[in-house]
Amino acid sequence: MKSFHFMKQLPVVILLGVLFSSSQSYAVVNIDVNQAQTLSQQGALLLDVREPSEYAEEHAPNATLIPLGQLGVRLNELASYKNKPIAVMCHSGRRSAIASQLLEQAGYTQVDNVSGGIMAWEKAGLKVIRKQ
Repeated sequence: MKSFHFMKQLPVVILLGVLFSSSQSYAVVNIDVNQAQTLSQQGALLLDVREPSEYAEEHAPNATLIPLGQLGVRLNELASYKNKPIAVMCHSGRRSAIASQLLEQAGYTQVDNVSGGIMAWEKAGLKVIRKQ
């Protein structure tokens, strides 16, 4: 069972290696949850990079789930947003910062990290969709 757990985490390990071995530095732009909500309402992609179980518990309306560990192999699903706004969120803002760097490194030009993630979203009183 432990080897399976390791294999499940392997894409994240590879992803982090790619991010931190790059000679080019990518500055993550942080936005607050109100800015993220406005961007989403204007047609930006709201990308949630948490795990499926976290997303199922609660998520922002119109959020698209692609877990951080799968992002590198699922970039093709985001191809139409290569030059469009993407607001990336997670639980607190840490995983989304990593995901934002990965997207920028892959050539995505308008990527913002949602500071505080779903915790800040909920604290701000913004609508969340909860598990029934």
